[in-house]
Amino acid sequence: MVRKILESLYDITAEVQRACRELALAEGALLVFVPHTTAGVTINENADPSVRSDMEMTLERSAPRDLPYTHLEGNADAHVKASLMGSSVTVPVADGRPQLGTWQGIYFAEFDGPRRRRVLVQLLPAL
Repeated sequence: MVRKILESLYDITAEVQRACRELALAEGALLVFVPHTTAGVTINENADPSVRSDMEMTLERSAPRDLPYTHLEGNADAHVKASLMGSSVTVPVADGRPQLGTWQGIYFAEFDGPRRRRVLVQLLPAL
């Protein structure tokens, strides 16, 4: 049986903002980290949903599933996409709020799902 692979970008901006409030960080930075080798995180526009689909299309074209990879698990494309995306972002915090730009959102990128995933958010207080 062939497993249907779920690949998608999920807007996690609200969850990161909630974590910032719960951590009660007034000034400093938040580190958002994905501890998985076939998933990633990025910051990009979240006003126009076509940006998300354009990113998904470009990643698929950059590392298509059907290349002659040698990785035995069958998910080499997911590893490549995760490396291209990155595993962490750092967001400055001021007045208790992440300082994202007007159109920016934080996205969790799944390249080998569905799987149970974690996103870690850690505060980095200002010195």
